[in-house]
Amino acid sequence: MRYDLVIFDNDGVLVDSEPISNRLLAGYLTELGHPTSYEDSIRDYMGSAMHRIHDLVRERTGQRLPDDFDDVFHGRVFAAFERELEPVAGAVGVLEKLAADGVSYCVASSGSHERIRVGHRKTGLDRWFEDGRIFSSQDVGRGKPAPDLFLYAAERMGVAPERCVVVEDSPLGVQAAVAAGMDVYGFTAMTPAVRLAGATQLFSDMGELADLLV
Repeated sequence: MRYDLVIFDNDGVLVDSEPISNRLLAGYLTELGHPTSYEDSIRDYMGSAMHRIHDLVRERTGQRLPDDFDDVFHGRVFAAFERELEPVAGAVGVLEKLAADGVSYCVASSGSHERIRVGHRKTGLDRWFEDGRIFSSQDVGRGKPAPDLFLYAAERMGVAPERCVVVEDSPLGVQAAVAAGMDVYGFTAMTPAVRLAGATQLFSDMGELADLLV
């Protein structure tokens, strides 16, 4: 294994949550008077922390989202997760291979700790991720595309940035990994390869990842 630590994004990489959450986000923003299509949501918000949604809406419209926006949105997302969420095909196999080879791994997500844990419980991925392997943008001052989250995860896991590889599916995540001085493998299942052009390598099937990391 060429890396000492594999850092996974969560949404869209480990759990197939992006279609669910972006559908609900587009609907909620539209409901609040900020017309947003599913495609708009994917383009503008995929891979970002919640503060980016607030910042972009305020920047574009001069209006603030309601104080309870995050709570209402997360309530809708968590309810949908319980009905619909599945692990990304091939993700369990990758985790099994890393564990068998004794390679350290963790998750570093723009989502909240609660969101990560809800998704992992529903999909059964919680068996692979105890608390010490879970890092959220809540843990740092700035979310992606800033490198802070990935650098924090590496520090907590005791691995130098140059010995880490990040697995990401969003342009913001790729930018953050590059800024952190880490290699990054871009997962193109939902994101066009051209939008992940800064990645070290691109792949479209999670089942391929274990072999690519060797």
